[in-house]
Amino acid sequence: MSKQKANIGLVTWPILEAGVAPLQSLIHVLYSLSNELHVITGGAACHVSLTAKPGVHLYLIEQESTANAFLRVIKNIFTQLKVSRRMCKIAGHVDFWIFFFGGSVLLLPMLTAKLLRRSVVLALTGSYPDDMRAQIGSLISDVVGFLTKINCTLSDRIIIYSESLIKKWGLEKYEYKVAVANEHFLDFAKFKLLRPLSERGSLIGYIGRLSQEKGILNFIEAIPNLVEREDSVEILIGGEGQLGTKVIQYLDEKKLKNKVKFVGWISHDDLPDYLNQLKLLVIPSYTEVGPYIAFEAMACGTPVLATLVGSIPDVVKDGETGFIMEDNSPECIARNVLRALNHPKLGKIADNARTLMEKEFTYEAAAQGYSSVLQGLR
Repeated sequence: MSKQKANIGLVTWPILEAGVAPLQSLIHVLYSLSNELHVITGGAACHVSLTAKPGVHLYLIEQESTANAFLRVIKNIFTQLKVSRRMCKIAGHVDFWIFFFGGSVLLLPMLTAKLLRRSVVLALTGSYPDDMRAQIGSLISDVVGFLTKINCTLSDRIIIYSESLIKKWGLEKYEYKVAVANEHFLDFAKFKLLRPLSERGSLIGYIGRLSQEKGILNFIEAIPNLVEREDSVEILIGGEGQLGTKVIQYLDEKKLKNKVKFVGWISHDDLPDYLNQLKLLVIPSYTEVGPYIAFEAMACGTPVLATLVGSIPDVVKDGETGFIMEDNSPECIARNVLRALNHPKLGKIADNARTLMEKEFTYEAAAQGYSSVLQGLR
């Protein structure tokens, strides 16, 4: 960008609680690069604290949920129209737009930005729609993929977390406008080693939303197999979501409550204490944006066992900085948990992961990455 800072517009789909930390990080990064920052979002974004800073403007868009598929489509269209309307109202104050969470399917706002003659940066977060085919259905997956391709064509620049995702997202023909950057950075005064790994018991943790795409049901179905093969293992589950009742019922039916500690939602302030209790954090997701919880765990000296989702392939190298599962089937989860716990260099792997976080997941690195991507857009 030029020496004179730009006015940046940031658009997301209404977010869930899990999206607050990534959105807040991106706002923090863009704040240092902009004159004014206009954020159009909704949902749990009301909890983003940095919007109190001068020059940051937050516009919340309501999105009603419904189980009816037809009504869901109609409400989706109305939400996009509300976003587009807000974009038109503040068009004179925005030099270019960045589409973040859910931006890949916001076709009407994308068209609005182009009609307003503004450049658009599309940040592709998470995994490709095909990864969610089993969870959201082939029809919805195909629609998401189709809308994503249209928005990739319309955008002026595309941001991905890793060059490895170019093929994953089918972006080969857009390589000329693809850039690698991410908003991930950690507060190392908060997320740090408080308890050496050698002083922790065999406590295995799942911390995240209790929803289908996170693989939580696969995780709990792995517990009987796991405790049968290793009696010393204990489990911690933290989070809430639509599958919470189902998780509790399963633990009751299998008589696992003496082995599993279900703590519900864990606040971000309390998260470092919980992570410092774990010998291993398991991320059995079908799809992820970061996942942030992996980076926070690694910064706390907690090894991570995860599926190949989001940014995991770039930070978790099996046997070096963490552990990778071939899939998230219950049997695979149980087998790999035991493999990780019994690894002769588990402590060294945890140290490697923590060093990696402290080197590459700084605010300075995130700001430099986005600064390079946004140069020349104005």
